[in-house]
Amino acid sequence: MEPMYYEEILEVGMEAEEPMTITPVTNLQKIAKAVVIAVRAASTTATAQPQSIEVENPANTFYLRDLRIIRATPSQMKAKPTSWDNLKFGHVYSDHMMEVEWHRDKGWAKPLVSPWHNLSIHPGIKVLHYCIELYEGMKAYRGVDNKIRMFRPDKNMERMKKTAIRATLPDFDAEELIKIIIKMVKVDKEWVPYSNTSSLYIRPTMISTDPNLGIGIGSQAKLFVITTPVGAYYSTGFQPVALLADPEFVRVFPGGVGTFKMGCNYAPTIFIETMAREMGCQQALWLYDNDEKLTEVGTMNIFVYWINEQGEEELCTPPLTNGLILPGITRDSLLEIAREWNEFKITERYPTMEEIRRSLKEKRMLQMFGTGTACVVAPIGRILYKNKTTKKYENLYIPTMEAQPNLMMRYEGEFVIDRTL
Repeated sequence: MEPMYYEEILEVGMEAEEPMTITPVTNLQKIAKAVVIAVRAASTTATAQPQSIEVENPANTFYLRDLRIIRATPSQMKAKPTSWDNLKFGHVYSDHMMEVEWHRDKGWAKPLVSPWHNLSIHPGIKVLHYCIELYEGMKAYRGVDNKIRMFRPDKNMERMKKTAIRATLPDFDAEELIKIIIKMVKVDKEWVPYSNTSSLYIRPTMISTDPNLGIGIGSQAKLFVITTPVGAYYSTGFQPVALLADPEFVRVFPGGVGTFKMGCNYAPTIFIETMAREMGCQQALWLYDNDEKLTEVGTMNIFVYWINEQGEEELCTPPLTNGLILPGITRDSLLEIAREWNEFKITERYPTMEEIRRSLKEKRMLQMFGTGTACVVAPIGRILYKNKTTKKYENLYIPTMEAQPNLMMRYEGEFVIDRTL
């Protein structure tokens, strides 16, 4: 299996401007025991393919060597949380941010890391009117050895480049952005939680800043990166979540942009998720088509672990073949680990609600869980399903926490950094 972790040693000179050394940690078993690792990102199956970047051409990318760093003064620095545990997701931000501008005629400008500040934008820019934007979600973790590690950032960059093509945003060199993010995290290294339950969430974002209301490819863009220390995504912690499954609502469709990390995929889901919370659920289980295929859980990929109708122990997750599913990095990693184990059948296909109901009735269901950068692995304990025939709601209880063998908890043990390295 390819390296899953990138290691950055923070004890090297903070003022040095030379490129950082990124060391891949290859032994997955060695690094399996202590802080939950997250991700939600990339696969190589998206339809848009990133193009290679012409080397040493500032018009085509930005470079670490050109990075300028303006450090926050003591008065600009924010007060850090009194406790790194129980942090709310995305409520507290670190002291610095990175930004770099792009113009169709001039290419990329030089990147800048500077104290946190509001963006000044023209009210006519395309992102505000047509949602021409993208983002990624990454995490950095601190070990007891005081080393800070990021999880498969190359995969996030791979997906980000593919999304940029689909969103008509400019291309860039992935390695250069990874190096700049590492430098930025070094500047804000004290914002990486000293905790085995929290991490530093990294949010690279690109928006179209062309101040032109015409619908078309923009001539200007901004790429920026912000970071926030975070704890558990759900207030329930590692307790099982409840899902609303209503076939009247769909999240994506074939030929759309469900496989890309764009904000336009998420805004229309907020109303349904609000409805779910009002009905005692934490998220929506998104169904698709007449046979009610399971696609995603809120913002997560979904896994079903059961004894299939042929009597086989099976791990099943929706495929990446028709553009409905976001190619999650956690998803990809769980599948790789399962293939390494080689202990049960692994299937990439759409389970249906009828199959879920039948497996529960026949006591073949073992576990269901969601996966993603923000939550890592989230157990599913209940589905509130609206039966499209009777129009009545059914409570389907999933034995995720009681099932044996407990595959989800085994994954929880694998997706950790060894804090005693």
